[in-house]
Amino acid sequence: MVKHFLSLRDFSKEETNKLIDLALDIKKNPSKYSQVLSGKCVGLFFEKPSLRTKAAFYIGALQLGGQAIYYSPDEVQLGLREKIADVARTASQFMDVAVLRTYSHEKVLEFADFSAIPVINALSDLLHPSQILGDLITMRELKGGIENLKVAYIGDANNVCNSLMDAFAIMGGILYIAAPKGYQPEKRMLDKTKSYCIKSGAKITITASVKEAAQMSDVVYTDVWVSMGQEKERAKRKKIFKNFQINDQLLKLAKKDCLVMHCLPAHRGEEITDSVMESKNSVVFLQAENRLYAAKAILTYVFGKS
Repeated sequence: MVKHFLSLRDFSKEETNKLIDLALDIKKNPSKYSQVLSGKCVGLFFEKPSLRTKAAFYIGALQLGGQAIYYSPDEVQLGLREKIADVARTASQFMDVAVLRTYSHEKVLEFADFSAIPVINALSDLLHPSQILGDLITMRELKGGIENLKVAYIGDANNVCNSLMDAFAIMGGILYIAAPKGYQPEKRMLDKTKSYCIKSGAKITITASVKEAAQMSDVVYTDVWVSMGQEKERAKRKKIFKNFQINDQLLKLAKKDCLVMHCLPAHRGEEITDSVMESKNSVVFLQAENRLYAAKAILTYVFGKS
């Protein structure tokens, strides 16, 4: 059976912890895993520009002993230049895994349906599971895991937020999502977490109050107000989200040793200030580094090497 990595909801708490354990072991003992992808080729199909995601999977493949080939947005044009099913079946003849970074989550699902090789969701408009796996690694390293934490996500309920909800629903812990009305998580996404929350004991609270979310938080997390593909909404969104900025005043409400996280790229002066990005609480660049170990763990997992 082909192992895909499409959503964190596909993994149990035990399986997710094993992925985190694997990533941390790879980080600690890189030479132990230097040949797990020997003879394997990783194909990267990206519709969106990328710094961290491309580096994590491309360099990750090389450091695991494999090879990588990258297709930029203009080269393949999934579903336009040729059918997604045809691309998936062709890739299956040349490569050993396909890493997709797309606008539409439906493209990821369709590609996986027709693929004979593992498919990794490296971002879609709906989910960003590889990002959140990296974040779980960071929180494990610095706080011992999320089960006993209060995490405040402040800003747009986007793909990062959706995968963060999935992670908490599976693992447990307390998650507050502070977003303006109309930009809060969709009911269908919340409904998908309910059965998981009952099992894990997680509590997910949606609020329009940044103060309620940030109060005594262990982690304060944000993302851009305007994601790729939403550029026409920039002026409107900047007005709507102006009170949802992580700044020094807001940080005073959280615990003194709280972590400040951002998945990057950051629009400094919008969703987060320079002073907070550069503060002693900020772990943004450790978070970015851990994307590499998350990618390596995912690649190792889909090849059945874990």
